[in-house]
Amino acid sequence: MPGKVTRASAALLALGALAYTAWVLEVLVHTGLDPVRTYVSELAAEDQPLGAFFRATDLVAGVLILAGAVTGLLGTGRPTGTERPTRTGRLTGTGRLTGPGRPAGAGRPQEGGRSSGPRRPTSREPWALAGWIALAAFGAATVADSRLPLSCAATADPACAARESAGLVPATHTAHAVSSGLAMTAALVALVALTVAARRFDGRWPLARTGPALVAVELAATVWTLGAVAAFEAGNGTWALGAGQRLQVLLVAVWLAVLAYSLAVSQEER
Repeated sequence: MPGKVTRASAALLALGALAYTAWVLEVLVHTGLDPVRTYVSELAAEDQPLGAFFRATDLVAGVLILAGAVTGLLGTGRPTGTERPTRTGRLTGTGRLTGPGRPAGAGRPQEGGRSSGPRRPTSREPWALAGWIALAAFGAATVADSRLPLSCAATADPACAARESAGLVPATHTAHAVSSGLAMTAALVALVALTVAARRFDGRWPLARTGPALVAVELAATVWTLGAVAAFEAGNGTWALGAGQRLQVLLVAVWLAVLAYSLAVSQEER
C-alpha cells in the first residue's frame, strides 16, 4: 500500500501542476488581456472568449491536487521505536521514515526472539500532516475558484471596474476573492510545511534542496502581488499586478512538480 500511495500521489500532483499552468497558453493564443497588468483569474472571466477553457483547466487542476494531497495524507504516519529518528532519516511519500532515520536496532529481534525494545504506537509527523492538509485545502479552494468566476475583467475594462466599485457586479466577485485568498494562503502553508518536513528527514530530497529557495521567492512574489492589489484598489495603478501574480502562481506549480518528483524518487530508492 505505501508504494502505491506514493506513486499515485506523485502522478496526481504532477498532472495537477501541469493543469495549474494552463494560463501560459496566453503566450500562444490571443486573449486580449495584458499579462503584465491583469489577474490570472480574469482569463477565466465569463465575458472572455477562452473563459470556459480556463475555468475547466482550473477545475481539473484543483481536483488533481486535492486527490494527490488526500492520497499523500492517507500515508502520513511514521513508525517510531525507542529512539527518536535522526535528521538523516528519509521521509517516503507516505510520510514514513526509512533508511538511516530508523534506529539501527529498532524492531529487530534479539536473542530469544525478543525485540530490542518496546515499540510505541505509530505517530504522525506534524509538519507533513499539516502540509498535506493545507495542500488538500488549496486544491479544494482552487475547485471553488473555478466554479465562482468573475463576470468581467476589472483590470482591463474600466466599465467593469466602475461596476465593481459601485457594487453592481455579481456576488461571485466577492466569493472569488475569498476563495482565491484561501487558496493562496493554503498553498503557502503547504509549501512551508512540506519543505520543512522534507528537510527534517532527508536533505538529499530534491524538495529539501530546492524547496527553501522556492518558498523564499514565492513569499517575495506574494508581497509584490498583495502590494499591487492594494495599489489597484486604491486607484494608484496596477504595479505590474499581472506579472507578480503570474510569478506567484508559476512558483506554486514548480514547487508541486518538485514535490511530485521527490515522491517518485523516494519510491525508487525504497
